[in-house]
Amino acid sequence: MNRLNHVAIIMDGNGRWGLKHKKSRNAGHKAGLKTVEKIIKTTIKNKIKYLTLYAFSTENWKRPKKEINFLFNLLENFLTERIDDLHKQNIKLKIIGEKIFSSKLNKLLRLSEKKTLNNKKLQINLALNYGSKTELISAFKKLQKNKVKISEYNIKKYLLTNKIPDPDILIRTGNTQRLSNFLLWQLAYTEIFFEKKLWPDFNEKDFGKILNKYQKIRRNFGRV
Repeated sequence: MNRLNHVAIIMDGNGRWGLKHKKSRNAGHKAGLKTVEKIIKTTIKNKIKYLTLYAFSTENWKRPKKEINFLFNLLENFLTERIDDLHKQNIKLKIIGEKIFSSKLNKLLRLSEKKTLNNKKLQINLALNYGSKTELISAFKKLQKNKVKISEYNIKKYLLTNKIPDPDILIRTGNTQRLSNFLLWQLAYTEIFFEKKLWPDFNEKDFGKILNKYQKIRRNFGRV
């Protein structure tokens, strides 16, 4: 069986789902949060140690301000209401991306990371204001500043995912087949699954099917 430590997900389709069902993109984001909770439970059930969720990209700042504010309010409410529960479940929260949000949200993110720092059952990496190109440029600048030799090992050491294994699986929902500036370095040998369903419609059964497909793949990593 293939070893499965890390699943990364591009949660695409919330806005389109909201327009289709509720005539509101924000309604889709709210529905998508329920899917997040279902997938966290399934991840724990399958004893997967790392789950990385692409929540807000560096390019998402181009969206309407009203939608951006709703997204961040949704995140604030979720952390305020659920961080204690995540902590009790032995779940660690790590933010990957630059924290340039409101002082309230920045403080809440820092407190959530601190509270859950030593938890071991599952690490959720929440990609917020994350862009892989920005991450790579930052890593190269640090290499240059510290006069460190450029090597695969040293580049990885300066990435935001340092000490986190590369994803075994990437899932993108929403019937879109692109990476959208997400973990470009880390996905070099990741098995990629593009799912037609919009994120709020994605469920535990869909997730289980992908996990089963992964176990049947022969992973050569360049070997014959």
